[in-house]
Amino acid sequence: MPRELKLFGLGASRPFAQVIADGLGLPLAAVEEREFEDGEHKARPLESVRDVDVYVMHSLYADEQQSVEDKLCRLLFFLATVRDHGAARVTAVVPYLCYARKDRRTHALDPLGTRYIAQLFEAVGVDRVITLETHNPAAFGNAFRCGADNLSVHRLLAAGLAPELGARDVVVLSPDAGGIKRAEAFRHHLAESLGRAVRLGMMEKWRSGSVLSGTTLFAEVAGCDVVIVDDLISTGGTVLRAAHAARHAGAMAVHAVATHGLFTGDATVALADPVLASLRITDSIPPFRLRGSAALDRLSVLPVAPLFAQAIRPPVADDSA
Repeated sequence: MPRELKLFGLGASRPFAQVIADGLGLPLAAVEEREFEDGEHKARPLESVRDVDVYVMHSLYADEQQSVEDKLCRLLFFLATVRDHGAARVTAVVPYLCYARKDRRTHALDPLGTRYIAQLFEAVGVDRVITLETHNPAAFGNAFRCGADNLSVHRLLAAGLAPELGARDVVVLSPDAGGIKRAEAFRHHLAESLGRAVRLGMMEKWRSGSVLSGTTLFAEVAGCDVVIVDDLISTGGTVLRAAHAARHAGAMAVHAVATHGLFTGDATVALADPVLASLRITDSIPPFRLRGSAALDRLSVLPVAPLFAQAIRPPVADDSA
């Protein structure tokens, strides 16, 4: 007999968790969150979790109220709390997983953020982590000893973009060599949505500190529509650089697709550049930093709560056996 399932949402992620709960046909579980004068906090479930499958949802991005570290600490403490109080299984639902960009050592004495995040989740007794389009799926999978699910949104993003693309040839462009597998996966789904072949290309990129370089475009894009695909957009510098290179090489229109929209630094200015015909992200991170930017005029946001509801929903027992 399946165990009872309860879903909790913390802080600013509670509205997102409510949409997931609605999709599951469940009430969102009650939680108390308190702030103390010195900046410490307390969170506790307001209903029993003993022998229950507990899911705790929190997207780990910095916002106007809390830092990444604050949200991470709150999530870890709450996960430990439900484990302490007898939860049968504990799953962290993290649409945007912080510190996942540092997944390999590129300089002497570099940290490995993905591994350390995995160790923190494991230390508080988590059985499973569910996230969305993490930076490096292989590094993510290898870092965790508990269950680790990396959901893909490429099919949904491709289906949403396809109606905007006309009859011209389409090239899916990775803005750097590291994203070529991601771009290939998206190319496959876009070709399926369009019902015709889509080509693949890559932009050369070198990073030294915060300085980007590299000018070679490995694709024939003249007369084509170009779709730049990345896992996230931070300042917008990488996608804007690739977009200008594609237009200079003769692309007719350039679209950008990314799962996570961080939009830090000068992103409000960079992404307002008319070189981009459209910009698509998911609501893993609300685009609150783009307030007042002309980029909002060409921005489309895909809701991904149904994807998480599908990943959480218990399998239906097969009575035919």
